[in-house]
Amino acid sequence: MLDLPADGLDHIIRAFCALPWPDQTFLTFEHNVRGLLATLIVCFVCGAMGSLVVGNRMAFFSDALAHCAFAGVGLGLLLAIVTGVSDDSVRQLITLIMVCFGVGIGLMIAFVRENTELASDTVIGVFFAGAIGLGAVIMGATRSRQIINIESFIFGDPHSVGSWEVVLLLGLAGLVAVFLGYMYNWLVLASASPSLALSRQVPVRWCRYLFVVLLALMVNLSQQITGMLLINGLLIVPAAAAANLASNLREMFWYSIIISMLVGLIGYWLSWEISSTFYQTFTVGVSGTIIVLSALVFVGSMALTRAVRRS
Repeated sequence: MLDLPADGLDHIIRAFCALPWPDQTFLTFEHNVRGLLATLIVCFVCGAMGSLVVGNRMAFFSDALAHCAFAGVGLGLLLAIVTGVSDDSVRQLITLIMVCFGVGIGLMIAFVRENTELASDTVIGVFFAGAIGLGAVIMGATRSRQIINIESFIFGDPHSVGSWEVVLLLGLAGLVAVFLGYMYNWLVLASASPSLALSRQVPVRWCRYLFVVLLALMVNLSQQITGMLLINGLLIVPAAAAANLASNLREMFWYSIIISMLVGLIGYWLSWEISSTFYQTFTVGVSGTIIVLSALVFVGSMALTRAVRRS
């Protein structure tokens, strides 16, 4: 189903790399262009969703979804071994199972939190621990067949992103844009005052569940770019920096997107430049560079805010 748009994207990337760029520079390599495109899409989505995650105090929830993806990968890997899926189709199968598992876990957390008197962090912690334990059991059972690189899943590897994954991310970005364009004001009102939102006929429950589904989709489809351990950093840190700089929610939303995409672009390029210069000594991970830059921007935003207040 994704072959046709993926092939079309490959043709566009090849044509772009064939332009008269300086020889052996960043934009002459197809994997760089494909990885950068995927990274910028993920940064846009994380920036757009991050302001709502921070505003709704859901940082722990999104982090739990990211770690629950570990169990989703294990289930996909186990299913691939049992069904004898070819190695060429394994990643697509694992992605499908991981996304379905992540959405299911997110909905169950939201349901249990809504229908019990347990604190939110307690409910999230239970599912977090259960999913990690399940993932560890399955990964141990499937160790005999090493189909995927677990390290790239944990820390991310944009260089190995396929065109079909970029197509999925483009679809996700479109879905996020439509969802936020239609429901952003409802989500903000529901997070600020649920009773006021209900009095204004806002479907608060549907808004929450749809937001959870979209957040689970975003976290799981972005794993290849940022990795399980770093996705929450890209989701939270730029939004936190935007909160320091913005004077209202609208500014926070746009600042979060701008900061996220800038650190994604600069971080990817900086990682490639450092790794190319010192390739015989060491290489620098793309995802880690982006998150470190995000943290530096956050520190800078705190310093700038304090300086403005003093003046």
